[in-house]
This record gives sequence, C-alpha cells and structure tokens, in this order.
Amino acid sequence: MTATLNVSPDRDEFAPARRRGGLRRKLTFDRISFMVVFLGLPLAIYLVFVVSPFIQACYYALTDWSGFSPTQNFVGLANFKRIFTDDIFLTAMGNNILLAVVLPLVTIVIAFVFASLVTVSGSSRGQTRGLKASGFYRTVSFFPYVIPAIVIGIMWSLIYDPSNGLLNGILVALGFDGAKDFPWLGDERTAMAATIFVIVWSMVGFYMVLFVAAIKGIPAEYYEAARVDGAGRLRIMLSVTLPMIRDTVQTAWIYLGILALDAFVYMAALNPGGGPNNSTLVMAQQLFTTAFTKGQFGVACAMGVVLAAVTLIFAGLVFGVSRLLGGKDDAR
Repeated sequence: MTATLNVSPDRDEFAPARRRGGLRRKLTFDRISFMVVFLGLPLAIYLVFVVSPFIQACYYALTDWSGFSPTQNFVGLANFKRIFTDDIFLTAMGNNILLAVVLPLVTIVIAFVFASLVTVSGSSRGQTRGLKASGFYRTVSFFPYVIPAIVIGIMWSLIYDPSNGLLNGILVALGFDGAKDFPWLGDERTAMAATIFVIVWSMVGFYMVLFVAAIKGIPAEYYEAARVDGAGRLRIMLSVTLPMIRDTVQTAWIYLGILALDAFVYMAALNPGGGPNNSTLVMAQQLFTTAFTKGQFGVACAMGVVLAAVTLIFAGLVFGVSRLLGGKDDAR
C-alpha cells in the first residue's frame, strides 16, 4: 500500500504563519501604550528639556540679550567673534583642552591598573584571581565617588591651605621645610596639577569598579592560555585585558572628557576666581561670570554653544581613534 502525497502548486503552506505574523504586527492597545510610555514619553522629555534649550541658546547667542531685558537685538556672529578674540576665554578653553587630554588619561590608567590588580593579578598559581582582600580595596577606592563634588572641593581646599592645611603640615613633619606656607592652589606652577589630582582622586574608584565589572566578563581560559605561553602580569594586562574591555575604556574616556570640559564644581570650589593668572579657569566658569556677573547672556550663550561643539568634537575624536585602533573589529 503506497501513500500518495498530493501537493497543489497553488497552495501556500506558510500562509497561516504569515497571517499570524501580520496580526502580531497590527497596532494593539498594548503595543501603542508601550511605544508611548517607553519611546514617546522619553523622546518628548528629551526634546523639551535638552534639544529645545540648546536651540534657544543658539538663538540667544546671536543676540545682545542681557538676560533680564524683554527684547533681544540680533547681532549675528558678533558674540562668537568677541569670545574668540578674548584672551581670557581662550585661556579658559586651553585649560579645558589640557584637562580633556590629561584627566581621562591619568584616571583611566590608574583605574585600569587597580582593576587588574584586584581581579587577575594575584597569585600566578592555581585559579586566576586578584590580590588578597581585593573586596576591601574596591570599597575603599569607591568611597570618594559617593561624596558630592562640592564637598570634595571644599575639603581639599582646606587640605591645601597654606597656613593650616593638612598637606603642608605632613610635609613639614617629614622634613620638607620648603612646603611650609606653600600655596598649592595659589601658585601658577602647581594650581592645575593640584586640581587634577583632586578630580582623579574622586573619580578613579568609580572607573576602577567599572573596569572590574568588565574584566569579570572575560573568560578565564584566556588568562590561563596566556600563563601557559609564559606571559607576565604586565603582558597579560596589555595583550589580554585591555583589548577585551576596549569598549568600556572608550565609554570611560568619553565620560571623563565631558567632565573635564565642564569641571565647574571642582574649579569653583578650589579656585573660584580662576586661579593665579587664570591658570585653572575653565569655560564653564567664564560662562557663569559673563552671564550672572556681567549680565551678558548673549555672549554667555555663545560660550555655551562653543563648549557644546568642543564636547561633540571630543566624543567624535574618541570614537574615531577607537575605530582606527581596531575597536570595531574587536567588537565583532
């Protein structure tokens, strides 16, 4: 007995499945409510509180608005021409660029080294692990990050105090008599370095924990294979760990760069006047002074537009350099 299977050429066996898929794609109440709550509402908030103020700032940057007058006279690009011929603003921009180069580099290097030490740089025998009491080190290093930035700035301004500061007291007690009454924040040679140290101290713990989480996701077999090949701790850090967490490092670099291009709270707490010879003045400080002290909101908005443009350029450079170094290929 032979079974015969009759298949009609006009019959579409997958039509019911396609019809069911079409029904799923129809707009139902659940689908619409989901889109409204999780897409429409956040997009509306972003447009109202981020995009709209930025567009307003771009418009005000083209006027002579004082911030309190009901009218604004259109002046075109005069405000931009003014700030790019202002030596003080150019100095502030240079300080921001210096911070954007030095601060992420120093913070990421220190955080990466610490993260490697507490995760994979322990004993070279047995299972891959970090140093002993690594949990304690993570907790202690993360503690400064939970302190508000303004509190950190005020605290370190007292530590740096020339007369009664803790730092000079310790140095003098150790025999460094030249540190007596030395103004760390009042000397042009040390003001920026002292400020960068404070920001790094406050941020390195957070990025250490961020890198620790990324390193925990690397398969242990990679480290075991590197050990078998005779790689040391430094070689493992540079050839195994760093390439595997490249995306995390890129994200950290962008966030730290944005912090460096702002840095208003730290600078205002440590050196409200911009430091000796404006050595620690940043664009955000100059923007605040121009707007609320001088009453030149049009010029201040122009500074804000320039600051936003510099931030976007910085993020683009980080993405570009990461791609050139092989970040895209590693992500695959």
